[in-house]
Order: sequence, then structure tokens, then C-alpha cells
Amino acid sequence: MKIVVASTPEQEHHITELIDYMYSSIFPIYFEDEYIGKFEKWNVLEPKEEDVYYNRTLDKAFKVISSLQALIAVLETIQEEGYQEYYGELFAKNVQILNEYGYLFPFTIEEFQSVNNPQGVSKYSKPANKYLA
Repeated sequence: MKIVVASTPEQEHHITELIDYMYSSIFPIYFEDEYIGKFEKWNVLEPKEEDVYYNRTLDKAFKVISSLQALIAVLETIQEEGYQEYYGELFAKNVQILNEYGYLFPFTIEEFQSVNNPQGVSKYSKPANKYLA
């Protein structure tokens, strides 16, 4: 018998927040709106249906959170400091972890090496305040 501890609602919420952050703050810098819309249709960063139940354990939720945070940190660092080989290794490792847990992330580090929209202005970006929405 194996005892498994379920993930907390806070962890599940944090995963959702990190995915929203990728869509609203990271993707708009590197991709055009129509391409980001395709990501939604392709279910990028959405867990596969068969993996949702399996992933809702404490340790697996922690690994997904850690991988998302690492990817965000790598992509934000590349944006500011430029690409270094070490970032590519971190990126690949965390993409592999996400894919293992059913979160589709079909990108390579090369797709994030050139900034297409430095201001990140996009319909996917969060407004500066609620009156701009």
C-alpha cells in the first residue's frame, strides 16, 4: 500500500497563476497575439485530461510549480541579460519535467532568444489598472 498526499488548493491555484503569468507577461514579449491565441487552442500549459488526477499529489504539484518558476526566471533573465548556454540546460530540464506531468510546452530556447515586442503590449497583457480594461 502506498500513501499519497494530495496537493493543496493553494498549490493548484499557484499553478494557475504561474500559467496565467506566462500568457500575460512572458508570451506577449516573444510572440504576436494571433500566435498566442493558437497556444490556447493547442492547450499549451494545460494538463492533459488523463494526467490531471495523477498530478494532484503534493510532490508532483511542487515539481510543476518549481518548473514553471524556473522557466519564468530563465526567460526573464534571457530578456534582460541575453542568452547563455547554462540557461538552455535549465530550460530543457524544466520543459522535460512539465511534459512528463502532462503540461504541454512545445517550445525550444531558441524561440525565446529574440524579443519581438519589447513593451509586451498585447491583448493578453494584464491592464495597469482596472479602469483600462
